[in-house]
Amino acid sequence: MGAFVIGLFFMVIGMIVSARMKSKFAKYSQTHLTRDLTGAEVARLMLADNGIHDVQVISVEGELTDHYNPANKTVNLSEGVYHGRNAAATAVAAHECGHAVQHARAYSMLEFRSAMVPIQNVSAKIINFLFMAMMFGAIFASHVIPWNLALLIIIACYGVFALFALITLPVEFDASKRALAWVQARGIVNNNEYGMAKDALKWAAMTYVVAAIGALTILFYYVMLFLGQRDE
Repeated sequence: MGAFVIGLFFMVIGMIVSARMKSKFAKYSQTHLTRDLTGAEVARLMLADNGIHDVQVISVEGELTDHYNPANKTVNLSEGVYHGRNAAATAVAAHECGHAVQHARAYSMLEFRSAMVPIQNVSAKIINFLFMAMMFGAIFASHVIPWNLALLIIIACYGVFALFALITLPVEFDASKRALAWVQARGIVNNNEYGMAKDALKWAAMTYVVAAIGALTILFYYVMLFLGQRDE
């Protein structure tokens, strides 16, 4: 129950931050870029300036679905960003290209996060199975897994989740740093547009910060629960 309450609390906080981020992007999407470049054009120009010629820039459906896929080397931009000629579209496009630059430069934290993806996926499957078993009382009824052992497994899984969330922070902040430095140095944005792009990326980063704090809090809760069990 404690973990549920913690999760619910951070879910609400996450929704508030996400709503704030969306309002910022909506606001900055109204400001037409002085250079009159689309997000796709900004992305291709940034990739070219960094000597990256094997990454495609493509449009994908949805809103805020933008991401870089290292598996097939594609910068995937939502339709609003791909065609948008505004500060928000510029910020997002450059940020995703920041990840492509990280990949090309073998940025250690990105490689570490990529290596953790399969471990995180396995941990998610284990935790889902464990919680389902606990929900139906299988663990306690059959005594297949002692409660302390179950707690250790949960702690290990949430340890993976927390580590992944923490590793994501420098990856996201670094991509934004690269993006902002490039758009300013290349003259893609003026001073006013730069401020908008920086603010938009700041709020996008806040969603990852909330997720990391939430993962650490739940991990701490289960560790304290386990230590409390040992003292009984």
